[in-house]
Amino acid sequence: MGHKSKRVREIAKFVEPGKAYTLDEAVEILKKCPSVKFDQTVDLSLKIGVDPKKSDQLVRGTVSLPNGTGKSLRVLVFATGDKIQEALQAGAEYAGGLELVEKVKGGWTDFDAVITTPDMMREVGKLGKVLGPRGLMPTPKAGTVTADIATAVREVKAGKIEFKLDRNAVCNSGIGKLFFTKEALIENIRVLLHALFRAKPAAAKGQYFLSVTLSSTMGPGLKIDSRELPTS
Repeated sequence: MGHKSKRVREIAKFVEPGKAYTLDEAVEILKKCPSVKFDQTVDLSLKIGVDPKKSDQLVRGTVSLPNGTGKSLRVLVFATGDKIQEALQAGAEYAGGLELVEKVKGGWTDFDAVITTPDMMREVGKLGKVLGPRGLMPTPKAGTVTADIATAVREVKAGKIEFKLDRNAVCNSGIGKLFFTKEALIENIRVLLHALFRAKPAAAKGQYFLSVTLSSTMGPGLKIDSRELPTS
């Protein structure tokens, strides 16, 4: 058996194996764990009772977290004409047309979110191999293919996130930073949980939320009590 670090041993003091925690208890534990030298992200991981291989059981959408994510996102906007200035005035770090498409084709990925006007989507679609693996390909459903560029940029900057399932029907979402107040983190979590519940496909049968785990970047994964989950 490998030697456990002092930090791991300290964390173990707060965690009761096999226990399911309330959101209040889970956030308290994460905040009590030994600190690190960077701002840890708090993540919510959910196993959903659907088959993501079936088109009528997809779970995907967007939600605006009321307290933001704590991240300073660098937004790239593909647009032409007046929309370029509109994007920059709304807070986008980068905005432009074909010259930026070519820059991304060349391997540039110094951005965290991508928005495009509909007329640029034909060119942006060619960037699938670069943007797709990073989860950055714009889509109308996520509100990142839109003519209302200013609103889209402001929403992303304010904490709008996209949620979707991986091939194992798991959804992983950052819901804030550990330095947020407990109340702010719990509010963000509840808003995301309700958004996921509202996105439940009509074809989904049986239990929807199979398991929910809350964790921080360097902290433990804590199982959340099912009684904390929305049912209506």
